[in-house]
Amino acid sequence: MNEHLRIDRLRWWHLPEVARMETAIFGPEAWSEGILWTELSAGNDYRAVFDDDTGRDDAAIAGYMGIALGDTEAWINNIAVDAAYRRRGIARMLMDDALARSRAAGAKAVYLEVAVDNVPAQRLYDAYGFYGIGVRKNYYQHTGTDAAVMRMDL
Repeated sequence: MNEHLRIDRLRWWHLPEVARMETAIFGPEAWSEGILWTELSAGNDYRAVFDDDTGRDDAAIAGYMGIALGDTEAWINNIAVDAAYRRRGIARMLMDDALARSRAAGAKAVYLEVAVDNVPAQRLYDAYGFYGIGVRKNYYQHTGTDAAVMRMDL
């Protein structure tokens, strides 16, 4: 693992970079900067993996994840890793952190939706013990792709 990588809270000034990543990764299904702002202002917990070995004052964002924490459950709203940082354990860092924060908040289960054709993400979730509980038809409106709803018991 790269010793320059760290997880920290995502802040409003990171949103332009996150919105750029959203567009590059998710295309027409990307969340806009405005939607991301709404997520942060609603109190949802967003974290990012920052690369402090950039030589810049503002560290590069390698990946990010947002979760909504309830009384007994948590929802993973989104997770994304920049193409330049893939295959380096970034998604696992984010998942480990999100699951630890969910447990600490008292969640008994974690839920997420994932595109039925996103096999790499499903493999990651399977490895953590998530299992399918349903399908949301045409969940991704721009592409008409269905979403698998998954749950993990904590």
